[in-house]
Amino acid sequence: MPRINAPTIEAAPAASQPQLAAVKKQLGVAPNMFRTIAHSPAALEGYLGLNGALAKGSLDAATRERIALAVAEINGCNYCLAAHTYLGKNVAKLSDSEIDANRRGRSSDAKADAAVAFAAKVVATRGQVSDADISGVRSAGFTEADIIEIIAHVALNTLTNYVNKIAGTDVDFPEVRAVAA
Repeated sequence: MPRINAPTIEAAPAASQPQLAAVKKQLGVAPNMFRTIAHSPAALEGYLGLNGALAKGSLDAATRERIALAVAEINGCNYCLAAHTYLGKNVAKLSDSEIDANRRGRSSDAKADAAVAFAAKVVATRGQVSDADISGVRSAGFTEADIIEIIAHVALNTLTNYVNKIAGTDVDFPEVRAVAA
């Protein structure tokens, strides 16, 4: 049972309603996470703004989903695992074995593996990565701009992980459970 409810679009604060309507138009539905965040129009605007900006960045959709899966697994967020497993399969076209690897902070693609492993290290160490960690992601072909985007994706996904865990957001995607937080 949610500790913070997910209001309908009509019951959300007036300033959040157009943003939720835009989400619904894009996705066909306004998922519970968006409606929960909508309690704060500023938080919803910030989340949607950063998400939109990063979607125009240098990391492709598959790498973004891989990072989201790794972060959600480490943070033990069942809502985000369910959402990103669904998006990984249906939007980024990741295989089940790739999704399993991503949840473990790995990838079968060599370049993506460096990004996902680095993202997992950022989460696990709360940003206290080593020079070798930076060198590893650089040697895989990621630029400094790419590294900043990886960190920004970790932050964006950590935000939604924490919101959903704290709110107890009802999962409205096919359910997936974290192995270990």
